[in-house]
Amino acid sequence: MGELTPTVAAPGVAQANLDVFSGTLQELAATDRDLLVVTSDSRGSGKLVPFAERFPRQLVEIGIAEQNLVGVAAGLASTGKRVFAVSPACFLTARSFEQIKTDVAYSDNPVKLIGISAGVSYGALGSTHHSLHDFAALRAVNNITVVAPADNFETEQAIRAAAALDKPVYLRFGKKPMPLLTKEDVPFAFGKGRVVRQGADLILIGTGETTYPALQAAQKLAAEHGIEATVVSMHTIKPLDYDLLAELAATGAPIVTAEEHSIFGGLGEACASFLLQNGFRNRFKIMGIPDEYTVTGSQLEIMNHYGLSEAGIAEAALKLLKLSVMPSAAEASRVQQ
Repeated sequence: MGELTPTVAAPGVAQANLDVFSGTLQELAATDRDLLVVTSDSRGSGKLVPFAERFPRQLVEIGIAEQNLVGVAAGLASTGKRVFAVSPACFLTARSFEQIKTDVAYSDNPVKLIGISAGVSYGALGSTHHSLHDFAALRAVNNITVVAPADNFETEQAIRAAAALDKPVYLRFGKKPMPLLTKEDVPFAFGKGRVVRQGADLILIGTGETTYPALQAAQKLAAEHGIEATVVSMHTIKPLDYDLLAELAATGAPIVTAEEHSIFGGLGEACASFLLQNGFRNRFKIMGIPDEYTVTGSQLEIMNHYGLSEAGIAEAALKLLKLSVMPSAAEASRVQQ
């Protein structure tokens, strides 16, 4: 992996990804009258008020009707418009699943579906407002790219790449500010994970808002235990970067995946499936939301509760490193707890 040696950037000024999303859309819309935004009463939460003020003829307000949102977006895209459909991720990918499957993906209409306030961003509003199913649901749909940017740089690049791609894309955004992970000369492309830290002892793979805690965990492990971890921003869940995953797994290092999503059907299971079916036997741990109702609290409190934090990821990694290459049944049971 000689060529994959990026330098970790200083955090700098962090913005919420949605602010970057809105600003980038305005830049694109200024030179492209065919770029349209369709929202389901999401101008405020999607940070689109400035866009609506500058380009009122390029924004379509559907109201709280997510199925109509996707249908209208698909219709506009079928006429050659470049359409970004913006709605809370929990509703966009559940209430509108049939429309995404049929009107967008099956019909090959290049709608850019923007799921905002994803994961547990809605915090105390509870499980009805948490989007912990979207990766799993959309991974099962043919002909759609699924992306969760991990910082502002990845967000801007993802929006520009999506606008240029004549295919359906789902982009997932949370609410909190996102520190810069690497210097901006580290390339970004759909389907290509970004190595943001290199180490020989352990592999930490994050996506979206879990990538920065994974990087913090790697720094903690190095400072306190002398353990050096590679950290990957696997921003594209589908198509997964199988080449990078195989290259990393070939080192034999243990692998921890972290996602703000159910432990079923997301990043972790996608990685595990590929590795197992291709003969890799690395020790492996999936970190995410377990099969239970989520606790009530802020996004940070919920993520800390489930170990999706610097301390939680570091602790899980240490447990995994302590296992023998062929753990006993009792040890395997303990590491899953």
